[in-house]
Amino acid sequence: MLKIKNLSKTYVKNQKEALKNVNLNITQGEFTALLGQNGAGKTTLINILAGNVKKTYGEIQIGGYDLDKQELETKKIIGIVPQEIAYDPAFTVEEILTKQSGYFGFKNNKEYIDELLEALALKDKKKAYGRALSGGMKRRLLIAKALVHKPKILILDEPTAGVDIELRHTMYEFLKKLHNTGMTLILTTHYIEEAEKLCKRVVVINEGAIIADAPKDKLLKDFSKEIKVELLFDWDLDVADFVFLREYHPKVKEKRKVSFKIDKDDLAKVLERITQNNMKFVDLNIEKQKLEDIYLQLIRG
Repeated sequence: MLKIKNLSKTYVKNQKEALKNVNLNITQGEFTALLGQNGAGKTTLINILAGNVKKTYGEIQIGGYDLDKQELETKKIIGIVPQEIAYDPAFTVEEILTKQSGYFGFKNNKEYIDELLEALALKDKKKAYGRALSGGMKRRLLIAKALVHKPKILILDEPTAGVDIELRHTMYEFLKKLHNTGMTLILTTHYIEEAEKLCKRVVVINEGAIIADAPKDKLLKDFSKEIKVELLFDWDLDVADFVFLREYHPKVKEKRKVSFKIDKDDLAKVLERITQNNMKFVDLNIEKQKLEDIYLQLIRG
């Protein structure tokens, strides 16, 4: 669905190399997270796909169409939800979506527009002017605007920035439904937990280059060798009580809890040694590494 080969972009003005030999192949129906720090190259990549920025060199195919030779066809296949609010606030929600439909040749799109507004909880705002919408409503309107021409690929650039938690979860459910229809989705976000919740594949870009590209479950399995173990006892503790486990750097907190960071293969051994020292705990909590921990490891090298 999306094929990128040896893509590079250097901005002439400051000779900044924003993208360095990027190769990416995303098949139909994938839900991919594109993660990276500010300035990593995510937005440059999205702007190139949108046709707003010209690449320095490389090849891009969108839905089988060459971006250089068939840009109009690629625009019909791709829908982009930008970071910045991008619509005329002097029009109503319904007018904004109707005008956007017209750009793609959809003249009688009212029924589908109503479906989008219903799905994004904007139906009661269809006659409201864009300038009157709250921040969360504006974000949802951008999603509707990107979907109004029924694209096969949807790219979302920080779609939940500034959105409250309840609305964010509503948007998660909507994106899951889109994914279940077979749509290809690419999500950029600084909320790593939402990438972990939604996406099946994770691509990490750093300083213009892709440094990781794998199924999310594989990344979690390969990197999550260390786990945090927390034990609760029914008496006050001292860190000296755990000198026999000093290699795991025990830390006592709240007087009766002790935590260790250990290799998951050592868990049974640690628990056995605690039992051998006649220290009976009353509760056990094991916390595996999250995608955010792995992401930080990757960008820190």
